[in-house]
Amino acid sequence: MKKLVSFGLSLALAASALSMTAFAEEDKTITVAASATPHAEILEQAKPLLKEQGWDLEVTVFDDYVQPNLVVESGDFDANYFQHIPYLENFNEEQGTHLVNAGGIHYEPFGIYPGTKASLDELEDGDVIAVPNDTTNEARALLLLEANGVIKLKEDAGLTATVKDIEENPKNVEIQELEAAQVPRVKDEVAFVVLNGNYALEAGFSVAKDAIAYETSDSEAAKTYVNVIAVKEGNEDSDATKALVGVLKSDEIKQYINDTYDGAVIPFEDSADEAGSETEVASEEATEAATEAVTE
Repeated sequence: MKKLVSFGLSLALAASALSMTAFAEEDKTITVAASATPHAEILEQAKPLLKEQGWDLEVTVFDDYVQPNLVVESGDFDANYFQHIPYLENFNEEQGTHLVNAGGIHYEPFGIYPGTKASLDELEDGDVIAVPNDTTNEARALLLLEANGVIKLKEDAGLTATVKDIEENPKNVEIQELEAAQVPRVKDEVAFVVLNGNYALEAGFSVAKDAIAYETSDSEAAKTYVNVIAVKEGNEDSDATKALVGVLKSDEIKQYINDTYDGAVIPFEDSADEAGSETEVASEEATEAATEAVTE
Protein backbone atom coordinates (compact mmCIF):
# COMPACT_ATOMS: atom_id res chain seq x y z
CA MET A 1 0.00 0.00 0.00
CA LYS A 2 2.87 2.35 0.90
CA LYS A 3 4.47 1.56 -2.45
CA LEU A 4 1.23 2.44 -4.25
CA VAL A 5 0.94 5.72 -2.36
CA SER A 6 4.58 6.51 -3.05
CA PHE A 7 4.17 5.66 -6.74
CA GLY A 8 1.03 7.81 -6.96
CA LEU A 9 2.79 10.70 -5.26
CA SER A 10 5.71 10.39 -7.68
CA LEU A 11 3.34 10.51 -10.64
CA ALA A 12 1.61 13.58 -9.21
CA LEU A 13 4.91 15.34 -8.66
CA ALA A 14 6.08 14.43 -12.15
CA ALA A 15 2.86 15.68 -13.68
CA SER A 16 3.15 18.89 -11.70
CA ALA A 17 6.72 19.39 -12.86
CA LEU A 18 5.72 18.81 -16.48
CA SER A 19 2.84 21.24 -16.07
CA MET A 20 5.12 23.91 -14.62
CA THR A 21 7.64 23.35 -17.42
CA ALA A 22 4.92 23.67 -20.06
CA PHE A 23 3.65 26.84 -18.40
CA ALA A 24 7.14 28.30 -18.32
CA GLU A 25 7.66 27.54 -22.00
CA GLU A 26 4.27 29.03 -22.88
CA ASP A 27 5.10 32.09 -20.80
CA LYS A 28 8.18 32.68 -22.98
CA THR A 29 6.10 32.97 -26.14
CA ILE A 30 4.99 36.41 -27.34
CA THR A 31 2.02 36.47 -29.71
CA VAL A 32 1.58 39.55 -31.89
CA ALA A 33 -1.16 40.49 -34.37
CA ALA A 34 0.20 42.66 -37.17
CA SER A 35 -0.38 44.21 -40.57
CA ALA A 36 1.64 42.57 -43.33
CA THR A 37 3.76 45.52 -44.45
CA PRO A 38 5.90 46.75 -42.83
CA HIS A 39 4.85 45.54 -39.39
CA ALA A 40 5.05 41.78 -39.83
CA GLU A 41 8.24 42.17 -41.87
CA ILE A 42 9.88 44.14 -39.06
CA LEU A 43 8.69 41.58 -36.52
CA GLU A 44 10.29 38.80 -38.55
CA GLN A 45 13.61 40.59 -38.15
CA ALA A 46 12.99 40.79 -34.42
CA LYS A 47 12.50 37.04 -34.01
CA PRO A 48 16.18 36.01 -33.84
CA LEU A 49 17.00 38.93 -31.55
CA LEU A 50 14.23 37.91 -29.15
CA LYS A 51 15.30 34.29 -29.43
CA GLU A 52 18.71 35.29 -28.07
CA GLN A 53 16.87 36.56 -24.99
CA GLY A 54 14.90 33.35 -24.62
CA TRP A 55 11.65 34.53 -26.20
CA ASP A 56 9.72 32.89 -29.03
CA LEU A 57 7.86 35.42 -31.17
CA GLU A 58 4.73 34.29 -33.02
CA VAL A 59 3.36 36.72 -35.60
CA THR A 60 -0.10 36.50 -37.18
CA VAL A 61 -0.94 38.77 -40.10
CA PHE A 62 -4.33 40.49 -40.26
CA ASP A 63 -5.62 42.44 -43.25
CA ASP A 64 -8.00 44.74 -41.35
CA TYR A 65 -7.84 47.35 -38.59
CA VAL A 66 -10.42 45.84 -36.23
CA GLN A 67 -9.54 42.24 -35.40
CA PRO A 68 -5.96 42.97 -34.25
CA ASN A 69 -7.36 45.11 -31.45
CA LEU A 70 -10.16 42.72 -30.53
CA VAL A 71 -7.82 39.72 -30.18
CA VAL A 72 -5.55 41.69 -27.82
CA GLU A 73 -8.52 42.91 -25.80
CA SER A 74 -9.77 39.31 -25.47
CA GLY A 75 -6.35 38.07 -24.35
CA ASP A 76 -5.90 35.76 -27.32
CA PHE A 77 -2.82 37.76 -28.33
CA ASP A 78 -0.25 39.54 -26.18
CA ALA A 79 0.13 42.59 -28.39
CA ASN A 80 -0.48 44.08 -31.79
CA TYR A 81 1.59 46.22 -34.12
CA PHE A 82 -0.30 48.05 -36.87
CA GLN A 83 -1.75 51.34 -35.64
CA HIS A 84 -0.96 54.88 -34.56
CA ILE A 85 -2.09 56.54 -31.34
CA PRO A 86 -5.09 58.55 -32.63
CA TYR A 87 -6.57 55.39 -34.13
CA LEU A 88 -5.93 53.49 -30.89
CA GLU A 89 -7.63 56.18 -28.81
CA ASN A 90 -10.59 56.37 -31.17
CA PHE A 91 -10.97 52.58 -31.21
CA ASN A 92 -10.99 52.45 -27.40
CA GLU A 93 -13.64 55.15 -27.27
CA GLU A 94 -15.90 53.57 -29.88
CA GLN A 95 -15.44 49.91 -28.91
CA GLY A 96 -15.01 50.19 -25.13
CA THR A 97 -11.66 48.39 -25.27
CA HIS A 98 -8.78 48.92 -22.83
CA LEU A 99 -5.69 49.04 -25.03
CA VAL A 100 -2.62 51.16 -24.32
CA ASN A 101 0.54 52.23 -26.10
CA ALA A 102 3.51 50.19 -24.85
CA GLY A 103 6.06 51.94 -27.06
CA GLY A 104 6.43 53.85 -30.32
CA ILE A 105 8.34 51.96 -33.01
CA HIS A 106 8.14 53.75 -36.34
CA TYR A 107 6.49 56.54 -38.27
CA GLU A 108 5.00 56.28 -41.77
CA PRO A 109 4.61 59.54 -43.70
CA PHE A 110 1.08 59.85 -45.05
CA GLY A 111 1.13 60.76 -48.74
CA ILE A 112 -0.82 61.66 -51.85
CA TYR A 113 0.08 59.32 -54.72
CA PRO A 114 -0.65 59.42 -58.45
CA GLY A 115 -3.50 57.47 -59.94
CA THR A 116 -4.46 58.36 -63.48
CA LYS A 117 -2.81 61.78 -63.03
CA ALA A 118 0.72 62.67 -62.00
CA SER A 119 0.36 66.18 -60.59
CA LEU A 120 -2.21 68.05 -58.53
CA ASP A 121 -1.98 70.77 -61.15
CA GLU A 122 -3.78 68.37 -63.50
CA LEU A 123 -6.89 68.19 -61.30
CA GLU A 124 -10.07 68.77 -63.27
CA ASP A 125 -13.67 69.34 -62.30
CA GLY A 126 -15.20 66.13 -60.92
CA ASP A 127 -11.98 64.16 -60.54
CA VAL A 128 -12.02 61.38 -57.93
CA ILE A 129 -9.56 61.03 -55.05
CA ALA A 130 -9.66 57.87 -52.92
CA VAL A 131 -9.03 58.08 -49.16
CA PRO A 132 -9.26 55.66 -46.19
CA ASN A 133 -12.67 55.66 -44.52
CA ASP A 134 -11.68 54.97 -40.87
CA THR A 135 -12.10 58.02 -38.67
CA THR A 136 -8.57 59.19 -37.92
CA ASN A 137 -7.02 58.22 -41.26
CA GLU A 138 -9.79 59.86 -43.29
CA ALA A 139 -9.26 63.08 -41.34
CA ARG A 140 -5.51 62.82 -41.86
CA ALA A 141 -6.02 62.37 -45.60
CA LEU A 142 -8.41 65.29 -45.84
CA LEU A 143 -6.07 67.53 -43.85
CA LEU A 144 -3.24 66.64 -46.21
CA LEU A 145 -5.43 67.47 -49.21
CA GLU A 146 -6.32 70.76 -47.55
CA ALA A 147 -2.66 71.56 -46.91
CA ASN A 148 -2.06 71.15 -50.64
CA GLY A 149 -4.91 73.39 -51.74
CA VAL A 150 -7.30 70.74 -53.03
CA ILE A 151 -10.08 71.42 -50.51
CA LYS A 152 -10.76 73.58 -47.47
CA LEU A 153 -12.22 72.13 -44.27
CA LYS A 154 -14.27 73.76 -41.54
CA GLU A 155 -12.00 75.46 -39.06
CA ASP A 156 -12.78 73.11 -36.18
CA ALA A 157 -12.87 69.85 -38.20
CA GLY A 158 -9.57 68.51 -36.84
CA LEU A 159 -9.04 64.78 -36.38
CA THR A 160 -12.75 64.04 -36.71
CA ALA A 161 -12.96 65.56 -40.19
CA THR A 162 -15.09 63.78 -42.79
CA VAL A 163 -16.29 64.75 -46.24
CA LYS A 164 -19.18 66.55 -44.53
CA ASP A 165 -16.63 69.02 -43.15
CA ILE A 166 -15.44 70.14 -46.59
CA GLU A 167 -16.23 73.84 -46.75
CA GLU A 168 -14.68 74.68 -50.11
CA ASN A 169 -14.10 72.36 -53.07
CA PRO A 170 -13.14 74.54 -56.06
CA LYS A 171 -12.62 71.58 -58.41
CA ASN A 172 -15.72 69.72 -57.21
CA VAL A 173 -13.45 66.80 -56.40
CA GLU A 174 -15.26 63.61 -55.45
CA ILE A 175 -13.75 62.06 -52.32
CA GLN A 176 -14.15 58.29 -52.53
CA GLU A 177 -14.10 56.75 -49.05
CA LEU A 178 -12.83 53.16 -48.97
CA GLU A 179 -11.59 50.67 -46.41
CA ALA A 180 -7.86 51.41 -46.08
CA ALA A 181 -6.72 48.17 -47.71
CA GLN A 182 -8.91 48.88 -50.75
CA VAL A 183 -7.52 52.36 -51.51
CA PRO A 184 -4.33 51.26 -53.34
CA ARG A 185 -6.35 48.81 -55.43
CA VAL A 186 -8.22 51.61 -57.19
CA LYS A 187 -5.14 53.66 -58.12
CA ASP A 188 -5.69 52.95 -61.82
CA GLU A 189 -9.31 54.12 -61.62
CA VAL A 190 -9.03 57.45 -59.76
CA ALA A 191 -7.00 60.64 -60.20
CA PHE A 192 -5.11 60.26 -56.90
CA VAL A 193 -4.99 58.07 -53.82
CA VAL A 194 -4.11 59.17 -50.29
CA LEU A 195 -2.40 56.32 -48.49
CA ASN A 196 -1.02 55.11 -45.20
CA GLY A 197 2.68 54.26 -45.50
CA ASN A 198 2.22 50.51 -45.26
CA TYR A 199 -0.43 50.39 -47.99
CA ALA A 200 1.70 52.65 -50.19
CA LEU A 201 4.47 50.06 -49.91
CA GLU A 202 2.09 47.24 -50.79
CA ALA A 203 0.98 49.22 -53.85
CA GLY A 204 4.61 49.51 -54.95
CA PHE A 205 4.94 53.22 -54.17
CA SER A 206 8.03 54.89 -52.73
CA VAL A 207 7.50 57.95 -50.53
CA ALA A 208 10.78 59.43 -51.71
CA LYS A 209 10.18 58.80 -55.42
CA ASP A 210 6.41 58.65 -55.95
CA ALA A 211 4.59 60.82 -53.41
CA ILE A 212 3.17 64.02 -54.85
CA ALA A 213 2.86 65.40 -51.32
CA TYR A 214 3.60 63.98 -47.89
CA GLU A 215 3.95 64.86 -44.23
CA THR A 216 7.39 66.01 -43.21
CA SER A 217 9.43 63.53 -41.21
CA ASP A 218 10.56 66.19 -38.73
CA SER A 219 7.08 67.48 -37.97
CA GLU A 220 4.84 66.86 -34.99
CA ALA A 221 3.13 64.21 -37.15
CA ALA A 222 5.97 61.87 -36.25
CA LYS A 223 4.86 62.00 -32.62
CA THR A 224 1.16 62.03 -33.36
CA TYR A 225 1.13 59.18 -35.85
CA VAL A 226 3.90 56.98 -34.51
CA ASN A 227 3.03 53.30 -34.98
CA VAL A 228 3.00 51.58 -31.61
CA ILE A 229 3.01 48.25 -29.89
CA ALA A 230 -0.41 48.07 -28.26
CA VAL A 231 -1.26 45.80 -25.32
CA LYS A 232 -4.16 45.41 -22.95
CA GLU A 233 -4.00 47.85 -20.06
CA GLY A 234 -1.97 46.35 -17.22
CA ASN A 235 0.40 44.46 -19.51
CA GLU A 236 2.53 47.39 -20.65
CA ASP A 237 5.22 46.69 -18.05
CA SER A 238 5.32 42.92 -18.39
CA ASP A 239 8.63 41.21 -19.16
CA ALA A 240 7.30 40.06 -22.53
CA THR A 241 6.19 43.56 -23.53
CA LYS A 242 9.46 45.14 -22.42
CA ALA A 243 11.46 42.55 -24.34
CA LEU A 244 9.38 43.03 -27.50
CA VAL A 245 9.53 46.83 -27.44
CA GLY A 246 13.21 46.83 -26.50
CA VAL A 247 14.17 44.71 -29.50
CA LEU A 248 11.98 46.68 -31.90
CA LYS A 249 13.70 49.89 -30.79
CA SER A 250 17.18 48.36 -31.07
CA ASP A 251 19.88 49.62 -33.43
CA GLU A 252 19.61 46.40 -35.45
CA ILE A 253 15.92 46.95 -36.20
CA LYS A 254 16.42 50.66 -36.90
CA GLN A 255 19.10 49.77 -39.41
CA TYR A 256 16.84 47.23 -41.09
CA ILE A 257 14.06 49.81 -41.40
CA ASN A 258 16.36 52.44 -42.87
CA ASP A 259 17.90 50.00 -45.34
CA THR A 260 14.61 48.48 -46.46
CA TYR A 261 11.84 51.03 -46.85
CA ASP A 262 13.30 53.96 -48.80
CA GLY A 263 11.90 56.61 -46.45
CA ALA A 264 8.40 55.14 -46.31
CA VAL A 265 9.06 53.92 -42.77
CA ILE A 266 11.15 55.90 -40.29
CA PRO A 267 12.35 54.61 -36.90
CA PHE A 268 10.82 56.49 -33.99
CA GLU A 269 13.69 57.77 -31.86
CA ASP A 270 13.70 57.37 -28.09
CA SER A 271 14.24 61.09 -27.64
CA ALA A 272 10.88 61.72 -29.27
CA ASP A 273 9.11 58.99 -27.34
CA GLU A 274 8.18 61.26 -24.46
CA ALA A 275 4.75 59.82 -23.97
CA GLY A 276 5.96 56.38 -22.91
CA SER A 277 2.92 54.22 -22.41
CA GLU A 278 0.51 57.18 -22.32
CA THR A 279 -1.97 57.37 -25.17
CA GLU A 280 -3.32 60.90 -24.70
CA VAL A 281 -2.64 63.31 -27.56
CA ALA A 282 -4.01 66.85 -27.62
CA SER A 283 -6.36 67.25 -30.57
CA GLU A 284 -4.92 70.68 -31.37
CA GLU A 285 -1.40 69.28 -31.70
CA ALA A 286 -2.68 66.35 -33.74
CA THR A 287 -4.50 68.65 -36.13
CA GLU A 288 -1.41 70.81 -36.65
CA ALA A 289 0.67 67.69 -37.22
CA ALA A 290 -1.65 66.27 -39.82
CA THR A 291 -1.70 69.49 -41.82
CA GLU A 292 2.07 69.83 -42.09
CA ALA A 293 3.11 68.61 -45.54
CA VAL A 294 5.57 69.33 -48.31
CA THR A 295 5.19 69.06 -52.07
CA GLU A 296 7.81 67.82 -54.44
